[in-house]
Amino acid sequence: HPHPDRVAWADQVDWDVARQEAVDVLSAYLQIDTSNPPGREAAGAMYLERLLRREGFEVSRHAFAPGRENLVARLRSSAPQEPPLCLMHHIDVATAEPDRWQHPPFSGLVDDEGFLWGRGAIDMKAVGVVEILSAVWLARLDVPLRRDVVIVAVGDEEVDNGGVRFLAENHWDDIGCTHLLNEGGMGVRGALFDDLTTIAVSYTEKGALWLKMTADGEPGHGSTPMDDSAPARLLQALDAIRARKDVPLIQDELFTLLHAVGSQVGGIEGAVLRSPSLTKALATSQLLGHPLSRAMITNTINITGFGGAEEPNVVPGTVWAHLDIRTLPGTSSADMLAELRTLTAGVPGIDFEVIQDLEAQVSPVDDPVYEAIVRNLRVAFPEAAVGPLVMPGTTDSQILRPLGVHAYGVAPFVMDQELLRGMHGDDERIHRDALGRGLEVMLRIVLDVAAHGQGRALIIPDDPTAG
Repeated sequence: HPHPDRVAWADQVDWDVARQEAVDVLSAYLQIDTSNPPGREAAGAMYLERLLRREGFEVSRHAFAPGRENLVARLRSSAPQEPPLCLMHHIDVATAEPDRWQHPPFSGLVDDEGFLWGRGAIDMKAVGVVEILSAVWLARLDVPLRRDVVIVAVGDEEVDNGGVRFLAENHWDDIGCTHLLNEGGMGVRGALFDDLTTIAVSYTEKGALWLKMTADGEPGHGSTPMDDSAPARLLQALDAIRARKDVPLIQDELFTLLHAVGSQVGGIEGAVLRSPSLTKALATSQLLGHPLSRAMITNTINITGFGGAEEPNVVPGTVWAHLDIRTLPGTSSADMLAELRTLTAGVPGIDFEVIQDLEAQVSPVDDPVYEAIVRNLRVAFPEAAVGPLVMPGTTDSQILRPLGVHAYGVAPFVMDQELLRGMHGDDERIHRDALGRGLEVMLRIVLDVAAHGQGRALIIPDDPTAG
């Protein structure tokens, strides 16, 4: 259970006021167009700076490109006993196609059903708002802290991680966080079983190896098909890659989540999932049958784009395809490149160019911060299975883990799969009730991790700002 003398501070919050404030802050934040490209995160950083300075935070902004900024805001402990805790989110959002949306993607509209509409509502301005307001409530309640709490809002997560790379190279020693909460985990209804809510806390993200695979061949006229043309060779190589069979590699930590799922599901399926040996023998086919769970247990290769053609009647000498490869912990980029070269060995003229190479980094799950996250999620969502997850995507945490930072992904919201499709898709939105509940859960997690009190009762004054 959460430490009662730490999380009891949350009971001092006027939650009706706090939930409405979260809606108002997120609505305004969503109206700031920080689509990446081009980013323009400076406008978002300035908005957050005004909010946090009013609450007494020490705030600095750090430009890493014209019009592009990170923000760092610190709430200091008067008696620190542990290194700072960072609450991080990214200011930039994916691009949107307004003609495909029911409401404009930068309207910040709150509709009659209580949904907040806007690009970034899920990925990830809502997470940023509940992180920021959790820290704000620490300040308003004058909570005695055993560690500093630092808000870190970065740019360029969606494209090149440029914001966090700038902080890692130039400011991380001053920021000083050993632990970090970021995007990654989320509650999903029906992810593994139709009637089950699964809440994952990501302790690692799959590595990201992005490649440009080129094919060279004989150029010519489009009226004459040739087997040795670059397009023919590219298609042959892609066919070989698509014929590749997924090999399941279940991480030991995933059995913890599957055990929690099995406890909720019950019956024969539950018994299988509670047993690592039975899971390996019997449940792997079920895990491979769902795109999300398949991505958690396999190294994936996804063909994401093509180029090289100029005119429909001209056969170019070189064409290319982009490959997005996600690797599990323990699989190196060199391993994947070797596999690709083996798969395409029979096709002449094929070459690979590395665009990005981030290998998977792991944070420990036997860590007090991770344990605090899980126990508060279990109390808040007793109907859910909670446990560690390999995040199929990549986040800014991958840049900071090599610096010794223990980074965990937690978005304290539960959503169905229809809403999740709005992330990087159309009609992205979050319900105000989910946002408000997420704020309370996040505040309780941060209190558990950062507030003083361990086995002793805190005296909480009637007026939390007094004394």
